[in-house]
Amino acid sequence: MSTTRRPARTTRARARSGESPWVEAPPPHLLPATTHSYLLRSADSIAEAVTATDVALRYASAHVGALRAAAALLAARARPDAGARRRPQKSAWVLLAEVAPELGEWAQFFAAGAAKRAAAEAGSRRAVTEREADDLVRDADRFLAVVEQSLGLVPHRPVVVRLAQAGGTAGGMAGGSVGGMAG
Repeated sequence: MSTTRRPARTTRARARSGESPWVEAPPPHLLPATTHSYLLRSADSIAEAVTATDVALRYASAHVGALRAAAALLAARARPDAGARRRPQKSAWVLLAEVAPELGEWAQFFAAGAAKRAAAEAGSRRAVTEREADDLVRDADRFLAVVEQSLGLVPHRPVVVRLAQAGGTAGGMAGGSVGGMAG
């Protein structure tokens, strides 16, 4: 019996054969530390969005929270091809749709809000409305739960539930999810 190992197939070879260039996330107890770190940072950003009184900051923080949740999933599932030529960089949202096609609708949704986030971060007072910011906080919170679930983790308690139990809302936030996106 030979003990030599065959080299791993390149991404291009896997794609030609119909294999996915991505791997499923490992069991929760084997997830990389970076995955857990991104999940915590995502929750922190969403919590910051909930408490923010400035609409632009609320929107930007919620969007960053969603971006960090996407980064957590990418850290768990994406495997770069060491032998591949350097390719143009892709946004996290494009990569997310490739790595986790089941989250493609979420990726499109958050990618569409990236320009508004940039405008909000640049200080534009007209970039987003209070309603848009509130909706994005809820959607980012729901997206974090979907990512946690897809990684085999128990989803966190939704921000809206915590707000309702505390007896208040941030910026007029109410329960529910916008857009009908589900995990």
